[in-house]
Amino acid sequence: MNVLDFSVVVFFGSIAAGFLGALTGLGGGVIITPFLTLIFHVDIRYAIGASLISVIATSSGAAAAYVRGGFTNLRVGMLLQVATVFGAIYGAYLAAQFSSSVLAIVFGLVLAFSAYLTNCPRDPHVDDGPTDASAVRLKLDNAYPAEDGLHKYYVHNVAGGCSVMVAAGVISGLLGIGSGSLKVLAMDQVMRMPFKVATTTSNLMIGVTAAASAGIYLTRGYIDAGLVMPVVLGVLIGSYAGAKVLIGAKAKTLRRVFSIVIFVLALQMIYKGLQGKI
Repeated sequence: MNVLDFSVVVFFGSIAAGFLGALTGLGGGVIITPFLTLIFHVDIRYAIGASLISVIATSSGAAAAYVRGGFTNLRVGMLLQVATVFGAIYGAYLAAQFSSSVLAIVFGLVLAFSAYLTNCPRDPHVDDGPTDASAVRLKLDNAYPAEDGLHKYYVHNVAGGCSVMVAAGVISGLLGIGSGSLKVLAMDQVMRMPFKVATTTSNLMIGVTAAASAGIYLTRGYIDAGLVMPVVLGVLIGSYAGAKVLIGAKAKTLRRVFSIVIFVLALQMIYKGLQGKI
């Protein structure tokens, strides 16, 4: 395959990655890294470098539309972002200490765990009132638009959410996935926020998290402009389309898509990592 053919295939694959990333709050990087390593056998560190840049593009392409639509909780996003940036910088430094196979296995395990947590049942009454004094003081409770008007929701367990966000930042810097899966799960499962609000707020956050660690990959030479260009262009197009679809999508459908895609990718990454083929 010549350079032009490679760029074209990567471009269209990145459109799909950006679409799914915006639709679920994962960030396109969760698809880009296995896409490049499993199909094109790109060194995982260069794939992570391209993935981090694509995550920034995904966030830029989708976050603005979500904010205008009234879904994103800006106060929650800014609060949690402080924790993830610290974790992302540390994770980027850790990445140099592990082999490609180990990174692939860790990547797969993180995705598999995320798929499991996504399908855990939730208490249907968790949003019936404010239960966290920190959320009340910081005015984190909000409402999001639905077909029958605004739906009020309450934010719970702020401290627990911040703790998970530190781990999400480490994973982002280590694996270049934007850690959108952990961000969504922290807000959805730990902080008890509506799934649509969690995914849209995640999209706002992942770009800043990725930018915190992308600089370290750049200084180490792991960001290749020829690889990054078709990835970023494709992800931008896909993320814009995904943002449009999300507004009318059902949360149950999003959860199903979310869990199936990342579980399949998890199995592939773990298998290739154990075989030493990455």
